[in-house]
Amino acid sequence: MIKWMMTILVAAATLLLASAPARAEWFEASSDHFVIFADDSEADIRAFAENLERYHAAMEDFTGRSIGNPSPSNRITVFVAGSAGEVRKLARTSSVAGFYIPRASDSVAFVQDIRSSDGYPDLPTVVLLHEYAHHFLISTERFSMPLWMSEGAAEFFSAAYFHEDGSVYLGLPARHRFLDLAMAKGATVSIPQVLQFDDTSRYSNASQDAFYGKSWLLYNYLSMTEDRRGQLKEYWIEVLKGTPSLDAGRKVFGALNVIERQADLHLRNKDRKPYKISAETMELSEISLRPLPEGESAMMKTRMQLQRGVSAQQAAELVVTARAIAARYPGDAAVQAALAEAEYKAGNDDGAVTAADRALALDASVASAYVNKGRALFRKARSVSGSTPIDAAYETAMQPFTALNQLENEHTAPLIYSFRSYLERGAEPPLPAREAFVRAAQLAPFDHDLWLIAGMTHMNYGEIAKARDALQPLASAPHGNEKAGQVRDLLTFLANKQEGDRVPVLDAITAHFRNE
Repeated sequence: MIKWMMTILVAAATLLLASAPARAEWFEASSDHFVIFADDSEADIRAFAENLERYHAAMEDFTGRSIGNPSPSNRITVFVAGSAGEVRKLARTSSVAGFYIPRASDSVAFVQDIRSSDGYPDLPTVVLLHEYAHHFLISTERFSMPLWMSEGAAEFFSAAYFHEDGSVYLGLPARHRFLDLAMAKGATVSIPQVLQFDDTSRYSNASQDAFYGKSWLLYNYLSMTEDRRGQLKEYWIEVLKGTPSLDAGRKVFGALNVIERQADLHLRNKDRKPYKISAETMELSEISLRPLPEGESAMMKTRMQLQRGVSAQQAAELVVTARAIAARYPGDAAVQAALAEAEYKAGNDDGAVTAADRALALDASVASAYVNKGRALFRKARSVSGSTPIDAAYETAMQPFTALNQLENEHTAPLIYSFRSYLERGAEPPLPAREAFVRAAQLAPFDHDLWLIAGMTHMNYGEIAKARDALQPLASAPHGNEKAGQVRDLLTFLANKQEGDRVPVLDAITAHFRNE
């Protein structure tokens, strides 16, 4: 036991203490599911992008689920920030190694330097793989998992190993969870407790770590043990039928004290075999690598902060930096598009429109320029008065989104703003506009705000069954916390409603949009 624990500690220390290489130039790596920006070597960036695509393919193979290639703007953008300090500054907390923000057409992840140790990803990349597992699983199945199962699955898949021959191994020990399980002591949790966890925020950090470790172990055991094959799905179906998680576990898994012992033996079984996905069986996208021009490179730190999200004060400070960079590189479309975003977030709508127009004159394919021009025009339309017809103002505001829809017909922004254009001027959204909004939610199943509004819209028109379908997965979403509780209250309210019973909530939806 002592020797085993020392091996794990040495491995962990190696990951944390490995020295970072010298900085290189900025590159963009583009593939079917990811866009990666990194100030690193070309070889390392390409390997990182290839491994992410291999990981996606491995998840498809293991789960038997598949999602089509997303629209270009629906891919996840990964920013390699460069250091633990940079990531923590972006996250505004001192306790993360990387993080992910799911948004429609704008999902972003931030990690440190892209490194691996003998095929094992470093800790920041493990965080990214964990969050992408959530992203993938929600994108392929909206029926909500119990919290332990959702987190156990993400931990299971993120414990991936990338072999130099291109193959991927799943079902391996989650090395960062071994210590949690071995050293949790007073914070240990039993399988019955894990089955009933519903909100990790209510527990201490040690208890949360123990919960994640035991969730990984239970998911790994049920997924990788022949005698238990199919039980995970049976258990999940029982829960979806309304059976409490603990009762569903007893019904499907049998005596929980028995599975507790068996899972513990599974943890210590050095002979268990991982699941291998051979390189020859994977159909991977091409990786397109582009060195960033000088201006785009200079704007990258500013762009990362904008994509993270900024307060009004931060935006006011950041736009000054963005203007200075844009003045030096007037012929760079990406730089002008980033300035448009900075101007919009700083509340300078005319400046956002001007910068977006400059970007589009240089390159008419820059999607973000259309989006930020449209957002700025929408905000201007809200304040029209006097002789200016409000309908005309919103028709003008929709023009950039209409152009973007012609360029990329599954970009979610035109679908969302078509719906908003009616609500914000006090008009009843016609059925095509409502269907467009629901389509946007379908394209971004990981965006909880979209699904909440989609559910509320169904409520407004008496579509109670559709409202429940839209809202149910949010009630037990990973990291849902307070919002998940609010959705559960909403579902309780809907339990007493019949199909056709309209619940007037359009005013609340409109207020939400106007307060963004």
